[in-house]
Amino acid sequence: MAVETLISRKFGRAAVFPWRGLLAATLVLAVGWGGIVYAANNSVQGAKKEEGGFDGDAPTAILIEASSGSVLFEKNADELRAPSSMLKLMTAEVVFNAIKQGKVKLTDEYRISENAWRKGGAPAGGSTMFAALNSKVSVDDLLKGAIIQSGNDACIALAEGMAGNERIFAADFLTKRAREIGMSKSTFGNSNGLPDPANKMTVRELGKLARHLILTYPDMYKLFAEREFTWNKIRQQNRNPLLNTLNGADGLKTGFTKEGGYGMVGSAVQNDTRLIVVVNGLEDPDDRASEAKKMLEWGFRNFETRTLFAADQPVGFAKVFGGESRSVKLASPDPIKVMVPKNGSEKLIARIVYSGPVRAPVQSGQAVGVIRVWRGANVAMEAPVYAAEAVGAGSTMRRAIDGASELVIGMFRASAEKL
Repeated sequence: MAVETLISRKFGRAAVFPWRGLLAATLVLAVGWGGIVYAANNSVQGAKKEEGGFDGDAPTAILIEASSGSVLFEKNADELRAPSSMLKLMTAEVVFNAIKQGKVKLTDEYRISENAWRKGGAPAGGSTMFAALNSKVSVDDLLKGAIIQSGNDACIALAEGMAGNERIFAADFLTKRAREIGMSKSTFGNSNGLPDPANKMTVRELGKLARHLILTYPDMYKLFAEREFTWNKIRQQNRNPLLNTLNGADGLKTGFTKEGGYGMVGSAVQNDTRLIVVVNGLEDPDDRASEAKKMLEWGFRNFETRTLFAADQPVGFAKVFGGESRSVKLASPDPIKVMVPKNGSEKLIARIVYSGPVRAPVQSGQAVGVIRVWRGANVAMEAPVYAAEAVGAGSTMRRAIDGASELVIGMFRASAEKL
């Protein structure tokens, strides 16, 4: 069964966090709840405009702090839309991961097939790196063509080189890898975002993908900040307008199709804080650029990072079944942080969610669940929590008592569900 432990706290500008006393005083145990889901579509997270909140025009948008994953603002963040060329970020991730695992080398060369040339090259009239038909291009250069020039031909060549054809790449490479990194909704029909009914992503998952790219591949991520790339004697500028208009901007990707409208995944660093913005569904490229810039500037101006729990500080307890102890302390090896408004105060609710009770023996460092910090009806951030200590198996009597207790609880729950 799923178990939640709830901690409620109001955070002010000069708030202090006496968590050791708070835990004992305010822990509430709720048994039998399922997992909490993100707020439904048409939700807007953040203060109202008159209270210093963000007021934007993008149909779907999200603003995230990269380090903690804190969501500062969201609007229709779980609505599936055509991602257009922003889908290329998923293709880049698959290639980055293959390079990291040693399955692909930057020096490997893939041939530009007639399919890649006609669908994504000069004859297609779309964004292209202008790779020559039947030429062989290194993975390194194909990545630059895909990321800097948004080349559809580069993405198709990567897909064909790794999977044999683009359909297999979309189904077996992109979809599989998306699920592995926690993107449960995204679907893919090709490698580049050209119109296809199977290409669907949410701004939340695009933001999660961008954060993953930034944190997992710091060296490869530098490609997104490259201002230009020349191939086949044709020099092209990076299509990301933020690189020239916002201090600290270093990525990531723009996109446009008739079905999806104008969208962008952007990121910038200011005062050691990195924010990620995703907007989609706008009707004009200038609106896309100004909306993304405006949202990032608002985030940098109005939020700051606060530490909720220090590294290895107990954050709560999980119930243990059949152990020498009835519960186990939970902690995180990394500080648990969240972005909060610089001015005023804000009520956040932290819930520890796990499948419990946890069966003994429990190993120190064993993954148990997650802590979710809620801002109103929306998840502001989420981080895994682990057993902070070992709990050995209890006596036969202890296991029998716990078994009887769980049986009674199960019968009570079943009776309640029939009411």
